[in-house]
Amino acid sequence: MRFDDVPPYEAEGDRVHVLIDTPAGSRNKYKFDEKLGLLRLSRVLPAGLVFPYDFGSVPGTRAADGDPLDVLVLDVPPTFPGCLITARLIGVLRARQVENGKSIRNDRLIGVGETPVNSSPMRELRDIEPERLDDIARFFETYNAAQGRTFKVTGRGSRPAAQAALKNAMRAWRQARGT
Repeated sequence: MRFDDVPPYEAEGDRVHVLIDTPAGSRNKYKFDEKLGLLRLSRVLPAGLVFPYDFGSVPGTRAADGDPLDVLVLDVPPTFPGCLITARLIGVLRARQVENGKSIRNDRLIGVGETPVNSSPMRELRDIEPERLDDIARFFETYNAAQGRTFKVTGRGSRPAAQAALKNAMRAWRQARGT
């Protein structure tokens, strides 16, 4: 099965599929190569900079940057590159990214990993300590600065805002494919 063949949502329920490209604790940033159907090493982060949580994307979506919609997955031990997990969206970090003088919106959905037998008590961003959210924002700002980009978290959105962003990204993906 190809990445684009995986539906954004699981068959039953409201959990989304997230293909993990970079696990928590990794300095290696992987990116899915849609043409080859494989994960490719995209870059190695500077010493001391690691992903704080599993990071991946939702199949069948297109964000403003042209890539599948990004999701940071909390409440699950580190998985591995290429692992497909289900997550319940709890919010979104709204962000602006500037690269080569071009500014785009580049939001980060926040989800909690769940399986049919493992659930999370977190339901909304407000269930996360403000300091933890600040740390996540700082990570993305630092990570992007190391790539020569400016990344600024401009706000936070609720679970419905995250779901709306997902629906928009699903629509953009269908439009890009002409379906």
